Amino acid sequence: MWQRSACVGLLALALGYLCLLGPELCPELLGALRSREGRMAAAWQAAIVRPARGWARVAVGVNACVDVVLSAVKLLEALGLEPGDGKNHAVLNSGQDLKEAFAHFMEKGAAAERFFSDTEAFHHIARTASEYPGAQLYVGGNAALIGQKLAANPDLKILLCGPVGPKLHELLDDNVVVPPESMQERDEFHLILEYQAGEEWGQVRAPNANRFIFSHDLSNGALNMLEVFVSSLDEFQPDLVVLSGLHMMEGQTKEMRQRRLMEAVASISDIPTDIPIHLELASMTDQDFMSNIIHQVFPLVNSIGLNEQELLFLTQSAGGPHASLASWSGVPDVGIVSDILFWILKEHGKTAERASDLTRIHFHTLAYHILVTVDGYWGNQVAAVAAGARAAGTQACATETIDTSKVFLKAPLEFVTSQIEAPSKISLNPDEPVVHWHREGISFHFTPVLVCKDPIRTVGLGDAISAEGLLYSEVYPQ
Repeated sequence: MWQRSACVGLLALALGYLCLLGPELCPELLGALRSREGRMAAAWQAAIVRPARGWARVAVGVNACVDVVLSAVKLLEALGLEPGDGKNHAVLNSGQDLKEAFAHFMEKGAAAERFFSDTEAFHHIARTASEYPGAQLYVGGNAALIGQKLAANPDLKILLCGPVGPKLHELLDDNVVVPPESMQERDEFHLILEYQAGEEWGQVRAPNANRFIFSHDLSNGALNMLEVFVSSLDEFQPDLVVLSGLHMMEGQTKEMRQRRLMEAVASISDIPTDIPIHLELASMTDQDFMSNIIHQVFPLVNSIGLNEQELLFLTQSAGGPHASLASWSGVPDVGIVSDILFWILKEHGKTAERASDLTRIHFHTLAYHILVTVDGYWGNQVAAVAAGARAAGTQACATETIDTSKVFLKAPLEFVTSQIEAPSKISLNPDEPVVHWHREGISFHFTPVLVCKDPIRTVGLGDAISAEGLLYSEVYPQ
């Protein structure tokens, strides 16, 4: 606690010094600090401290691609697709499916990711997208994005295994090592259709900014680089493994998917048990496949990261609490989210009676984040959840630090910690924005997010949040 007080004191001294150097800036600086947003940002800054024992070498795999990012509405117009009624499609087979699925999720303001099955149609759309004025090419794929985010720390060495083509290799940070076996002649392209809060397409109006992702990605869909990834660990000797890309298998047939999942389970089981594994989830539509991941993969990993859509789909797939809830209405209820997170660790996490390694969940939604841990396994989680929330605000606004004029508080100022058991009622204090509560040997750390008013880029935000949360987390030796 004294470190936090010291940091706040130093911040006050720094502010006084800046006021002396530039008196005309002083009212603006004081105003920022007096605002709820300014007080929260200052409190985060004081709370975010490095763990006593951090990571040195992180291995990340196995999905990687090039993201083509552009305006959703402009691409759909360029393709000659007229606005119409929204309809969810698990797999996209045509332009008609694309426009219906996009309208369905844009109306909700929800992120989604889909497989496009028609090779020729996808190549036509991809060519139109990549040649569209203003389209931008970025590092893509959860694994590559997490690796790229972690590589910004010069004291970390990053191994990335995934299908890396020439364009992706050119875009990667110099601090990212790619094994020769991971290189391929052609890049995999994913199309990221972004829209802004209030943007309209026909009768659909987006309640908030988000994106719709689709691809015809066969390398990532078959997890082609998983075995290369696991075999590379012996030489690289990581002290943390980050795994993602299981959701990409939804484009495979059911038989192929089940066979590949069994092979993936065997490969993950080969990773030494003293190396913690974080699994990053992503948008999925097949409940049986999600249930298989819960029962077969969750026990093998120490940590998972997911958002509100993935959390609700998870509980629906496995018959967990609040499984009858069809969708979220506005900001997800903290009590409901807390109940589902608690159930995951109680039913599928590590206990004295259960052979599972799962002890940590990093949940993120637009308005707030929650880090949930089984007691005795993870440290520095106040800093970790605050760092993740700070990353959400800075990356979305493309700023180095939180700019209080560009963000706003969307989280509830009061909430209950459960909708099932006798809950505690929490009132948010901007000067202490990380709230902690406890439930049967499981700790919850909650913090609001300072949401960007006009986000520059929403793609990879969840990956950046999870990467930052992991960077500041410490695993206790067992």
